[in-house]
Amino acid sequence: MKRMVINGGKKLKGEVTISGAKNSAVALIPAAIMADSPVTLEGVPDIQDVHSLMEILEMMGVNVTFKNHTMVIDPTNMVSIPMPSGKINSLRASYYFMGSLLAKFGEGVVGLPGGCYLGPRPIDLHIKGFESLGASVTTEHGATYLRTTDRGLVGTRIFMDMVSIGATINVMLAAVKAEGRTVIENAAREPEIIDVATLLNNMGAEIRGAGTNEIRIDGVESLHGCRHSIIPDRIEAGTYLALAAAYGEGITVQNVIYEHLESFISKLDEMGVGMTIEEDAITVSPSKKLKATNITTMPYPGFATDLQQPITPLLMRAKGSSIITDTIYEKRVNHIPELVRMGADASLEGNMIVINGHEDLELHGAEVFASDLRAGACLVIAGLMAQGTTKISNVGNILRGYDHIIEKLTALGADVYMEEIEDDEEGNN
Repeated sequence: MKRMVINGGKKLKGEVTISGAKNSAVALIPAAIMADSPVTLEGVPDIQDVHSLMEILEMMGVNVTFKNHTMVIDPTNMVSIPMPSGKINSLRASYYFMGSLLAKFGEGVVGLPGGCYLGPRPIDLHIKGFESLGASVTTEHGATYLRTTDRGLVGTRIFMDMVSIGATINVMLAAVKAEGRTVIENAAREPEIIDVATLLNNMGAEIRGAGTNEIRIDGVESLHGCRHSIIPDRIEAGTYLALAAAYGEGITVQNVIYEHLESFISKLDEMGVGMTIEEDAITVSPSKKLKATNITTMPYPGFATDLQQPITPLLMRAKGSSIITDTIYEKRVNHIPELVRMGADASLEGNMIVINGHEDLELHGAEVFASDLRAGACLVIAGLMAQGTTKISNVGNILRGYDHIIEKLTALGADVYMEEIEDDEEGNN
């Protein structure tokens, strides 16, 4: 086991380049198996979730190479095998294999998805979509069994009862080879959905309307290989922008698409953070006298739930009380007790997070626990701001989504490294 050690209190400066989007990559990789020839993905982040997906592909006979952020996926000799447990359970995005296996083989057995626990995240919308297309879906012994009739999947009109990026992508994957037209209404609009639709269209699919609340898919008989570049990770970008505003002495964040971060950047602007915005980079100036603000997470293009935890340490430096209300994942609050352990003035009131910010905030190092991916990012920022040493256990959650985080932080001047610990020591933190 490992933990992250941060010797904080050192102001950061320099440049950091954002990697490809995690939330795109974990859908693009399962999508690529539907091709009948190799698919090349450029800009793939070197993160734990990607390596877990590679292991799953190799189990199914897919030839995969991954070097310098370029992944080549050759599904020519792929076979459909049951995947009820193991790696399939370790990450949430494993459910995208449901849609891609249904489209490719007309059947699939996929273990129920894992990932960070953020409260109930049922897959009933995914199942409703598959059943609307004509698949039968049953759950037995912790695995989901998907089957189609001899006719295969048939296009239809599907209304999403709530906006869901996962269900939108999964139904889109399944519908690509369905007979006739499928219309997804009340579809999620995230940039990652456009990214997946772009890949599929490059493979020969016929998808229109991605990025709007109605996606139209005309089924095709086959898909072919192609080359595709992944969009930058807007959540990683937001994390480094929050760090730059909270404890930077001039940091430029490169490889950013401003339009993907408008709601987040507007909050930074509201707080008084100084920024210079260029075509694909944002420079954050040292900021004083920050103002408190209230944040309510919403589906895109609203404030992303994945960024409410990384922005919390910045709110702790803003004078006054800030309130965070997460309408997507109400249980996304486990970072608060850990921040309090470090000296933060923060509390939970019902489903709201209340941050009492102080301009002269003094955090101190502590031993803390990364309960999930974005909570881990929040604690990294707090650890960099704190005086003394912070030790973050359960660090695997952070490595699931942040590419080369140690190297990137070190290049900005941080004193941060990984250390090996005993299993029982990890459990005691």
